[in-house]
This record gives sequence, C-alpha cells and structure tokens, in this order.
Amino acid sequence: MLPDSSATARALLDAYDAQLREEAEMGSATEVDRYGPLWRGKFGARGFVSYRDLGGLSGAALDDLIAQTIDHYARDERVTSFEWKTRGHDVPADLPERLLAHGFQAEEAETVMLGEAQRLAVDVPLAPGVQLRRIDDQADPLPDLRRAAAVQERAFGFPFGVDDFVQRLESKRGLIEIWVAEVQGEVVCTGRLEVVPGTDFAGIWGGGTVPQWRGQGIYRALTAERAKSAVARGVRFLHSDSTAFSRPILQRSGLLPVTTTTPYIWSREATR
Repeated sequence: MLPDSSATARALLDAYDAQLREEAEMGSATEVDRYGPLWRGKFGARGFVSYRDLGGLSGAALDDLIAQTIDHYARDERVTSFEWKTRGHDVPADLPERLLAHGFQAEEAETVMLGEAQRLAVDVPLAPGVQLRRIDDQADPLPDLRRAAAVQERAFGFPFGVDDFVQRLESKRGLIEIWVAEVQGEVVCTGRLEVVPGTDFAGIWGGGTVPQWRGQGIYRALTAERAKSAVARGVRFLHSDSTAFSRPILQRSGLLPVTTTTPYIWSREATR
C-alpha cells in the first residue's frame, strides 16, 4: 500500500520501478547474470539481487527461485554475502517471510522518497560560518575525503573508511559528487549525489550531520545544493532511501514517500 495515494506518487513509483531497478542497479557490478525474473550481480565479495517484479511466482515456485539464488552465490567462494532488496509494494506479500525461512536476515526498513529535483533546488539560509563545498572535483581530493569519511562515521556510528569513497568515485567516474558542510574548516556534514545513467534520476545518499550540529538546517541546505547540481546536469528526479531521521527533512523539502525498502542479507558466515 502506498503511503501517499495521489496520482503524483503513483507516477513517481511507476518511474522508479521502470528506471531504477534491474539493470540500473548493476552499473558497477563485476559480473551480472539473469535467472528467471532476477538480475544477479556480483560486486567483488558482495552480491545483489534486483528485479522489477517476480513474474507472478509464489509458493513453492518462489521458494525454488530463492533456493537456486542462494546456491548461485554459495557456489562462488569469493562471495561472502548477498542482498535481496525488497520493496513494500512488491508481490507476493509473503516474500519477506519466505526469505527469512531460507536464512536471510532483515536489515532496517527505510522509506523510498522521490520527487522533482527542481523542487529541492532552492536557497536555504545557513547559520553564520557554515559553508558548503564539493570536494571530489579537485586535483587531490584525498585529504578532504578522509575528513568526510570521519564525519560519516561520527554521524552514523559505524566504520566508514576513505577507501569506500575512493572506490565509489572510481567505479562511478563522472556520475558521483561528494559534498560537505564546514564550520571554520571543520567538516560537520557530508552527502553524495549519484547520477543514474540512462535514467531521469539521481540519488541523494549518505547525508549525515555530526550530533552537535544537528537541528540547524545544515542537512537540508546540503540537500538543496546537491539538488541544484543535479538540475544543472539535466536530472529530473531525485530519490533516496531514507531513515526515520532524514525522511521528514526530505519530505518538507519536496520529496514524497512512495514505498518502503528492506534489505534481506544472506551471509556465508551465518550458514556455517
């Protein structure tokens, strides 16, 4: 069921299903194959399953598809885990229960937010001393990338190394931007813009503010700055998988909640 039943939300969801699933989620994969309705990618030691719909499969036939997919990844010793990313509007409704029964672990559900980039590309007042800056387009971005990675770790509370930024920039060359907000030279917020080639979309990802600077409009301002850059690139729509913290900010900025998404993770270690 859609959180927003308006025609706008339905049109956005249709565009999301048509443009941001299947091949669009395999852009940086090292290997891709097709099996039934599934696109199955390998990204080094990580796997990812995408599909637009499951072709009407249910019951035992769906269980067979899940089991075959587990076997596909398990047979490759390089793969340590893979993600089956579900959406709240997908059918059949019992897919999550079937994935759990096959040994997957559910991660936190997030809200899929979509909207016109132009609606977010506005001027947002900044507190005195706050400056916004793109950091990936300089001759040597590594020092700033290290500072941004440290802020990402502080904002979200889990390890995030600079290698993650470097790998993203290398695998999505020309399609990714990394932005920061600074106060007197200290990075206090960071976020990415990732253009999805061959679509009308770009993603807003990784937005996080260190705890002591939250509630001052910095995340919203950094979102608006990324939206301006997206519009300049000719992007029509923005999308984001949002936590409970970022969803209300993005919704006030003009994005609509159209569905939910929950990653289900199969891990080789968990099966031993």
